[in-house]
Amino acid sequence: MLTYFLIIIPTLLFSFIAFSYWQERKYRRKAFYKLSDVGWQRFSPPADAELVHSVAMVGDPGAVATDGSDPVMQLLEVWKESAGEAGTVVFLGDIIYPIGLPAPGHRQRDTATKRLDVLLESILNFQGKGIFLSGNHDWLKGREGGYEQMLRQEHYVREKTQDENSYLPRNGCPGPVSMQLAEGLLLVVINTQWFVQRGKKPLGSKYGCPYEDIEEFFISFNSILRKNRHQRVLVAAHHPLYSNAMHGGKFTMKQHIFPLTAAHKRIYIPLPIFGSLYPFYRKMFGAYEDMSHRKYKKMRKRLLRIMNRYSNVIYVAGHDHNLQHFEIQQNHYIVSGSGSKTAFVKKGGRATFTLEELGFFVINYYNNGDVWMEALAVAEPNEEMVVFRKRLDSVLHPKQQVTADA
Repeated sequence: MLTYFLIIIPTLLFSFIAFSYWQERKYRRKAFYKLSDVGWQRFSPPADAELVHSVAMVGDPGAVATDGSDPVMQLLEVWKESAGEAGTVVFLGDIIYPIGLPAPGHRQRDTATKRLDVLLESILNFQGKGIFLSGNHDWLKGREGGYEQMLRQEHYVREKTQDENSYLPRNGCPGPVSMQLAEGLLLVVINTQWFVQRGKKPLGSKYGCPYEDIEEFFISFNSILRKNRHQRVLVAAHHPLYSNAMHGGKFTMKQHIFPLTAAHKRIYIPLPIFGSLYPFYRKMFGAYEDMSHRKYKKMRKRLLRIMNRYSNVIYVAGHDHNLQHFEIQQNHYIVSGSGSKTAFVKKGGRATFTLEELGFFVINYYNNGDVWMEALAVAEPNEEMVVFRKRLDSVLHPKQQVTADA
């Protein structure tokens, strides 16, 4: 019996680990499509449909190359040429890795400034609009001093662009801020980092925010959605509400066996069983940036409770470094966080599409009222950069009687 336990059980465990690792390797960097969307290439907007507005949602561009060779920025240039003045670029937070824009004299200041200048140049030479949001890294990864770090970055962007709407919401406030991009298409920007921030965060007239109680945010957000049931509403934020990746509690077998690679990608010290403690903790309790953390869960629950009342919402975020799409209760939830980094994303579940590749999502709005989503990925020579396309069906009326109660 002891021999059975010492030989057979470890063999079965090793076989399971090896099979799981092989399965993960098999589909890493390969697109997953829900069965009903496998033939997506056959569908496209009608030939007579005129593009009214196009929105590029670029998440987590904070590690952008500064020598002109960045593949995502090159992909963005291609999109900009086609969109022209009927286009809007939204950078979905984590604008500068690893800690946002430090004060002058800091050892990371020069690198941070160069990266931010690359992004600013991309909108300064663009006929359309450019908007920046804040992410957890821009707030010093949620630590004390994060508010001041974010304000420094916000002021830098506004000074360069000479546009008060180039960094939203203003002053690090929670939002929501709405902007009419075209007739029938409304952009709503919210600052999800505010809800999970540990240190100082602004609220009230003292900080230039429009209300004193955070409950007013949810009332205002609900009011915007209720008043705009007649049109498409694109909600831009940093934190996703659905995700098949790390911040959604999904980890690779490698992360279970070699947990120290989370600290540095080259620390391959095998720690089986013990190594699973870290992924388990992140999945069940979470760091401040994880969906499982109590603050994140509270924010997510309130936002979904409001958006579930409507069926014309497209929620786009970054945070996880991959491309994902979910269709839940007639609304659409997109993760567009691979603007400069990629990370594992699990296939299946409630997702209709997932891909671990550099790129971003584009939302195209047409004169017939259709909204089409396209996932653009960095392509090899002679390969198509559009890796997924889908018409986002939305019923432009409330699902139920809506009140102002959030």
